[in-house]
Amino acid sequence: MFRHETVLKQEAVDGLKIRSEGIYVDCTLGGAGHSRMIAEQLGPAGTLVGLDQDDQAMAVAGKRLEGSSCRLSLVKSNFRHLENVLDGLGIGEVDGVLFDLGVSSPQLDEEERGFSYHQDAPLDMRMDRSGERTAFEIVNRWSVDAISRILSQYGEEKFARRIARRIVQARERKSIDSTRELAEIIKDAIPAPARRKGPHPARRSFQGIRIAVNDELNAFEEALEQAIRRLKPQGRLSVITFHSLEDRICKRMFQKKARGCVCPPDFPVCTCGRTPILQIINKKPVLPSTEEVENNPRARSAKLRIAEKHEEGQI
Repeated sequence: MFRHETVLKQEAVDGLKIRSEGIYVDCTLGGAGHSRMIAEQLGPAGTLVGLDQDDQAMAVAGKRLEGSSCRLSLVKSNFRHLENVLDGLGIGEVDGVLFDLGVSSPQLDEEERGFSYHQDAPLDMRMDRSGERTAFEIVNRWSVDAISRILSQYGEEKFARRIARRIVQARERKSIDSTRELAEIIKDAIPAPARRKGPHPARRSFQGIRIAVNDELNAFEEALEQAIRRLKPQGRLSVITFHSLEDRICKRMFQKKARGCVCPPDFPVCTCGRTPILQIINKKPVLPSTEEVENNPRARSAKLRIAEKHEEGQI
């Protein structure tokens, strides 16, 4: 059964300032936790578009959104294709876009998906199960340099090179087929003192491989750019991230789009003509409450950032 605890649900939806007749996009539909709350605030003239790559999530969300009074369009798609989806639906600008970048609990918990180092499963890690690249391909075919790079950049693993070498050595004897095999190789590669503290020793490496399998960071940056382009003036963005790499992309994008004149301070008159596109609503990210983290430990690393598009011509 598909069960997923939606993180920062009230805060993220409140951040969108829902108008009953507006058009809203949930780029990470999942189990429809956020979408159902959005739909409840929309009237018959309102529109909700939901995107997800996961067939199971699409099916569950469809059932949970049955009976919604608003117009509803659920589309199986990677959110990096946001503008194509909107064009296909005949939608120009929208009033709000929501991103919740956490991997859904069912994806983590289902053994056959291969996301978890706690269970034994085939090396998969695809969010869209029709995708070609899998964790098996990365682990068994990529070079030491390539594996080391993704473990370091995407997993922020300081023992990346050491782990990559150990992976390549292990696969020379036999292919690495399961999550348990990979987790043990990673664990053995990390010095014993480092294994005794902090989270599971394979956590950062599994994160790095998962991000590479799904090209998550590039997809998010592309989608965020598209979302900003398609927002109406005074339209809102709510973005929930779960690790520093995602949050950094969101923070920098918001800061870049919120900048006005970039002329040198000693210029008497602005010559660049640059005006802000976004206004950042919360200077510091909204964090989950202590109660929410106690009820759902996966919420502990969540951060919510909200921005609003400037009215045309506003500086």
